[in-house]
Amino acid sequence: MLIYNFTKKIAVKFLAIFSFIIVSLNAYAEKNNKVCLILDKGGKDDKSFNQSAYEGFLKAQSDFKLSKESKYVTVKDDSQSTHFVRTLSNGDCGLIIAVGFNNADVVEKLAQKFPKQKYVLVDSSVKAENIRSISFQEHEGSFLIGAIAAMKSKNNHIGFIGGMEIPLIKRFALGYKSGAEYINPKIKITETYVGVSPTAWNNPTKAKELALSMYNQENDIIFVAAGASSQGVFDAVAETNKNNKKNKYYVIGVDSNQNYMQPGLVLTSMEKKVNVEIYAAIKDFVENKFSTGVIRYGFDNGGIDWAYDKYNKELFTGQDIDKINNIKKDIISHKIKVPDFYQVGK
Repeated sequence: MLIYNFTKKIAVKFLAIFSFIIVSLNAYAEKNNKVCLILDKGGKDDKSFNQSAYEGFLKAQSDFKLSKESKYVTVKDDSQSTHFVRTLSNGDCGLIIAVGFNNADVVEKLAQKFPKQKYVLVDSSVKAENIRSISFQEHEGSFLIGAIAAMKSKNNHIGFIGGMEIPLIKRFALGYKSGAEYINPKIKITETYVGVSPTAWNNPTKAKELALSMYNQENDIIFVAAGASSQGVFDAVAETNKNNKKNKYYVIGVDSNQNYMQPGLVLTSMEKKVNVEIYAAIKDFVENKFSTGVIRYGFDNGGIDWAYDKYNKELFTGQDIDKINNIKKDIISHKIKVPDFYQVGK
């Protein structure tokens, strides 16, 4: 009996210790799986780049056992970028994902001070031992978009509206121009920007004014890469077509598939699969397969594409599709050499 009671007491203590260890390990694992997302100024409702990032984050939260404390924050001004990155790098977040060109410099600098912290940078090419840089071949995607615009333009006059005038957006513009001229060397292209400061990403009123002016000057297709400001261009294309029944005017979306925003008036969208790559980064982190370095996504690995769906399929013939697919193949094989502003713009 004494041996039984003694054995029982040991078993109870063992179970208590074992339970404590399990609870502690689960708590540690949950804390270690805390993912923090820093969105750029456009915010999660920009229907473009940031929204795509947020959707990838939400899907990962749903599919993986992330900490309940995983969260996102949105940068409203430049000082907040430094504050968020520094604060979140205190060890609570197992993985920090910073979205957008404007957050890249801050992460690159602070990552050196927090060498054990893991980071993901989206839309950058920073080389560091604790950073995974996700970059996209947007110049190649924009080349195809420019080719599509030139194929479908009736006026041989198309436009480009960028958000903030920075090398990244000029990379879009050069690709677009080159693709259009590949189809029609004589095509006219109007290029302009919402502004030169970060507020350019959140000024749909100014973007709408620019778009209305372009449509009035017979640019019948406008490619817009301007974050939340892009909404102004979608408003402008609807207003222009409402007031002008003689000619048809179109807009081309960017980053996410924006064809649904003005069905029948969005020629296509140049998609960057931000949601897919953020999801993949979080999956690698959760499964202890996280690697660092610069990863480039283009047509060859499904990182970019043009949007073709129920909203715009009536705008394209079978011959158009064949031509577009052939251009994609030639870009992948490097038969078509797409100029890159990062090289030629220096």
